[in-house]
Amino acid sequence: MDGSALRIATVAARFNEHVTARLLDGATAVAEKSGVKTHNVHWVPGSFELPVVALKLAQSGRYDAVVCLGAVIRHETDHYVHVATAAATGILRVSLDTGVPCLFGVLTCDTEEQAMARCGDKRNVGAEAMEAAIQSANLLRSLS
Repeated sequence: MDGSALRIATVAARFNEHVTARLLDGATAVAEKSGVKTHNVHWVPGSFELPVVALKLAQSGRYDAVVCLGAVIRHETDHYVHVATAAATGILRVSLDTGVPCLFGVLTCDTEEQAMARCGDKRNVGAEAMEAAIQSANLLRSLS
């Protein structure tokens, strides 16, 4: 996977940072291993704020892809559902409206244990999202 010609931004949510920092570690490792030319990281308060920052980055013309990382974990209220839905819908909308791939690396888990299992060494959704960003950006370049 060659990212040497690509400029990729990552937007990471601070809420549940003990999870999102590990997602970012996975994404950064893939970016470095793939030789991504530019990889800039931007932090937002939570997953709800990911789409608006992704939109600004995608519209800037400076990035070939945007990776969005967050962790929404179910608790006692329906807040989880609203945040997860808004993040997913918003990130998809940014991709479709701008033509810049915006990858959904947001965990939506029932438990803390599920989230931790998806941000570790065996499986890291941040790494998976960065791989998909590189593949998608390269594919779009080849179609131009």
